[in-house]
Amino acid sequence: MIYSLLADLAVLLHFCFVLFVVLGGFLVLRRSRYVWLHLPAAVWGALIEFQGWICPLTHLENRWRRAAGERGYEGGFVEHYLMPVLYPDGLSRNLQIVLGLLVIAINMAIYARVFVNRKRSASLPAEPTDHPPNYPTSAVPPQYSSANRVRDATATRSSDEGPPPNPHENVS
Repeated sequence: MIYSLLADLAVLLHFCFVLFVVLGGFLVLRRSRYVWLHLPAAVWGALIEFQGWICPLTHLENRWRRAAGERGYEGGFVEHYLMPVLYPDGLSRNLQIVLGLLVIAINMAIYARVFVNRKRSASLPAEPTDHPPNYPTSAVPPQYSSANRVRDATATRSSDEGPPPNPHENVS
């Protein structure tokens, strides 16, 4: 029972990995930090197809199926689960190469878009600020604070000069 469940989980994990390989570039469009996860996964997925290798998850699933008393299968995950749905006639070597090229083409298009977006955002002018450069807004030094400038201006006035000026009053 447990081995059967583990084999099913391996299938689910494998399916999610295949989806991530093919479509994970769209995640990179939203969050560029995922490039470090997606790029190696996409390269691995393309290599599996180009070389005709069997993914280690397929071996793991088959091992757990046999341990559960079930029958494993020959070939890889793509051939066993995806190809019957997408291509009922089966998987040929040429078709594997086409799938590998498709993974590369989809991801190259997405990464080109990521590169263009990054280049475009880098060329935009910076937002104007009321604080000196190189200081985060929350860490503006006291000498640049408008409240301190008003306080300092009123502190230097002597009492015989009259009341301090109203900083909110428009004086011409």
